Amino acid sequence: VVQTFGRLDMAFNNAGIQPPPADAAEETADNFDRVVAVNLRGVWAAMKHELAVMRDQDSGGAIVNCSSLGGLVGGPKRSAYHSTKFGIIGMTRSAGIEYAARGVRINAVCPGTIDTPMVERMVAGGELDLDQVLASTPMARLGTGDEIASAVLWLCSDGASYVTGVALPVDGGYTA
Repeated sequence: VVQTFGRLDMAFNNAGIQPPPADAAEETADNFDRVVAVNLRGVWAAMKHELAVMRDQDSGGAIVNCSSLGGLVGGPKRSAYHSTKFGIIGMTRSAGIEYAARGVRINAVCPGTIDTPMVERMVAGGELDLDQVLASTPMARLGTGDEIASAVLWLCSDGASYVTGVALPVDGGYTA
């Protein structure tokens, strides 16, 4: 991007895998390490390199990290996944404070249950009860990728020029 356009104005860091549900005492170290490597370290690595560019630009930039509803609330048999998504929020808030004076805004979006291939696989495999999800979501439906993209675009836009360090739920009212 920098070679082609001379700068980096915005970035969306979206990395996430969902391991099968596991009792916290039964979670394997290999499984935990894999989830951390993709979900947390993947976002950290991207943000690190984006910040190296943005901090030296005259007008900074905007970074949005993808956390999850799982970064805002706990859930049984999901401790590995949720810990990475909570970590993304902590990293976002800390870096948001650190880079605010340099004109770089860093926020997170926290999608609820979104109609994606991963959710379809979880429902088909019995790892997620769709009726229960819909019953616990005030809007009583799954979100869409376009709805998450709209929130990310807003956080990257001048309309959010006074927003940094925020974890924005886009969850159909679940956390309300």
